[in-house]
Amino acid sequence: MTTAQTLLKVEGLKKHYPIHGGIWGRRVGEVRAVDDVSFSVRTGETLGIVGESGCGKSTTGRAILRLEEPTAGDIRFEGTSLLSLGVEAMRRMRRELQMVFQDPFASLNPRKTAGAIIEEPLRVHGIGDANERKQQVKELLQVVGLDSYHAERYPHQFSGGQRQRIGIARALAVRPKLIVADEPVSALDVSIQSQVLNLLEDLQESFDLTYLFIAHDLSVVRHISDRVGVMYLGRMVELADRDELYNNPIHPYTQALLSAVPVPDPDAKRERIILKGDVPSPRNPPAGCAFHTRCPHVMDICRKVRPEFTDQGGGHFAACHLTG
Repeated sequence: MTTAQTLLKVEGLKKHYPIHGGIWGRRVGEVRAVDDVSFSVRTGETLGIVGESGCGKSTTGRAILRLEEPTAGDIRFEGTSLLSLGVEAMRRMRRELQMVFQDPFASLNPRKTAGAIIEEPLRVHGIGDANERKQQVKELLQVVGLDSYHAERYPHQFSGGQRQRIGIARALAVRPKLIVADEPVSALDVSIQSQVLNLLEDLQESFDLTYLFIAHDLSVVRHISDRVGVMYLGRMVELADRDELYNNPIHPYTQALLSAVPVPDPDAKRERIILKGDVPSPRNPPAGCAFHTRCPHVMDICRKVRPEFTDQGGGHFAACHLTG
């Protein structure tokens, strides 16, 4: 990346869900879905966030947009703290921040046509009159690779890939600066995934977009991202430029994830790192390093002291005692 301007800065983000039990429904615990996550996103870049299911990556994306209200931390967009904004101010800010959801069918209203779905954010934000909005809808459909007559069809009349294109068009309607893409291709056929990824890359250049791209497929993330962050049990454990992270992973969890990525060369040899045990419950995470229960290099300090998420050199961040 050539630009160094920070568009989004997340500091100490936490999202805990209370657990209630007993006859009186008292609070008996909490699920720490996101537990002290910090990172920044530069203007024009794509930051990928990866990790196993349940690691908190989707909750992180939703908390940034305040679709889930954070428990603690700060989220700054162009220097403005999003958590300080009232309801009306946050509604206006959503013109700059949009989301593409994982399930393209569940995220579209089945009772509305594609045109009405794409037009809705324009109406909500008072952009243009009726004729101008309809013209913009036609243009947006063409931008995402659909024909203008598709505006009259309903979501069930489209394929999965086409529905995701409608979701992307809806996100683009208000010309946002940042799009949080929450596993936007995981529900699609492999043959369609590459088409949607290429579309996202083309749109990024045409609309000057910045992406926070959330996924569990490391191959997909490597294709589209400039930098990659790895999450485990609600925490960021490693963050680096794409090639640096894939060629020189520091954290044992990242090393294990990358060892599982299929290699297209049948003659290539790669040592597979098999992690023992299961991911601990976010209701009762382990003391010290959250990964120590499965780490092949665990030390005594790992069981007691949580490692700091620090720069190991050249913008390569990691939270691991092995680097200390």
